[in-house]
Amino acid sequence: MNQPFCITALPLDPAPLVAHVLSPEDGAVVTFAGVARNHVAGRATAYLSYEAYAEMVEMVFAQIADEARLRWAIGRVAIHHRVGRLSIGETAVLVVVAAPHRAAAFNAATYVMDRIKEIAPIWKKEHWADGIAEWRE
Repeated sequence: MNQPFCITALPLDPAPLVAHVLSPEDGAVVTFAGVARNHVAGRATAYLSYEAYAEMVEMVFAQIADEARLRWAIGRVAIHHRVGRLSIGETAVLVVVAAPHRAAAFNAATYVMDRIKEIAPIWKKEHWADGIAEWRE
């Protein structure tokens, strides 16, 4: 997975994304991993599943990265997201941002993750331990 923006059913690895964003101009690389947890609001989760409009996701990821570049002095951005069934502890999303300075990298990474949740055509289904499943916002 050498591309900066990707939707995949394969497990995610941050190392290739970090390698992609690194440049001699940047002194900070922030990596955010969103991981499937075992509960939401006190309710036990068995596993998660994600679906996406794959033909559109990479374009939306690129748009979000461009938005972040307009707001902060950052370098490269990489975003990978899983689809399919994820067990508790598996990584659902990786956001990696490089910048000359850490504040811009942290701020941009937060912005990118927030925008993914707002506009990316990706849907999460929570499968509860009691056997009930619900689509989540």
